[in-house]
Amino acid sequence: ERQARLRGGMRLRRLFLQSCDPVAVVKVIFHLPEPPSGPPHNPDMLSVFITCSTSAINAERRFDPSTPISKLKGMIEIITGASADALDLRLFDAQNHEICAMNDASKTIGDYPVENFMRIHAINTSTRAVVGEFDDVSKVEKFELTEDEYAQRKDTVRAFKERNQIGRFNPELAAKAAEQSAQRDIEGQDKAATIAVGNRCEVSASGQPPRRGTVRFVGKTKFQQGYWVGVQYDEPYGKHNGTVEGVSYFSCPDKYGAFVRPAAVEVGDFPEENFDDDEM
Repeated sequence: ERQARLRGGMRLRRLFLQSCDPVAVVKVIFHLPEPPSGPPHNPDMLSVFITCSTSAINAERRFDPSTPISKLKGMIEIITGASADALDLRLFDAQNHEICAMNDASKTIGDYPVENFMRIHAINTSTRAVVGEFDDVSKVEKFELTEDEYAQRKDTVRAFKERNQIGRFNPELAAKAAEQSAQRDIEGQDKAATIAVGNRCEVSASGQPPRRGTVRFVGKTKFQQGYWVGVQYDEPYGKHNGTVEGVSYFSCPDKYGAFVRPAAVEVGDFPEENFDDDEM
């Protein structure tokens, strides 16, 4: 009886599969997702570079070969800022050799010998065009406020933080931050007292391997609060020559000087390391 039921079930399943769309059945059995909606992917899309005579733009874009030249110019206007009516398009190959002009409005991109990674150069023929017109932001008029004018406004982020006592405008957080800063100053002063100018040292900064050098400065600076140690590294691992923001704290070759917190400095017998090229 059990075998008969199994055979009957198999016949029903066979009849069901024969009467259904095989693709739909497979999707149901294996829970396959439906293909995404929208226009189908076009494998013939062309990837080209767009440049312009009046800007420093060099943008890679993908275009459908069936795109009319008139529409292409409109797209390039958005990319370069140059008026579509004033564009003279020239096609260049990957070796930067000019192939042809592309200005016939009755044609499409595919009507020209455009291949992937070629370049379409847009020449701005407008008599009012200025080279770099859209590149130099210093020429753009900006809305500016003085510090006092900004402080008096009630619709700013600062005003919102002040009203809601957020961040540094929270008295409790501000007091706690001041206390922590004072504690760091005390700890920095105690450690700085054990470091003297001329000491050999090894610096262990966060995220960097230990580096050796000579202490050239110990004390407070103008560029940031707290105690700092100026180090002249044995190798050009630094950021400056001992001068920061126009103030000279010590003198050393450029890129050999750096400032670190006292906690990162260990003084002692740290001779300069000699690296032999024959050793690995």
